[in-house]
Amino acid sequence: MEPEVFVDIVRQALGLVAILVSASILPSLCVGLCVSIFQAATSINEQTLSFLPRLIVTVLALMVGAHWGLEKLMTFFFNMVEMIPQVIG
Repeated sequence: MEPEVFVDIVRQALGLVAILVSASILPSLCVGLCVSIFQAATSINEQTLSFLPRLIVTVLALMVGAHWGLEKLMTFFFNMVEMIPQVIG
């Protein structure tokens, strides 16, 4: 049981979390930026104008990318199950 194995597992897990989170956050970030620019240009300070498009885009991104994200999680889980003998022995 080598410490490098655990470091590699944590690195893979954090990388996967970063990829999965960014897949749902980045579209929302882009829409929020566009709405903010529109609000600044038109001097409209309505909170729902900023919140609702971001919510809709985040839900759509999750709907579109859920299959891909679940596939990534399952692959990671199966790799962890295959590494059990390496970690124990």
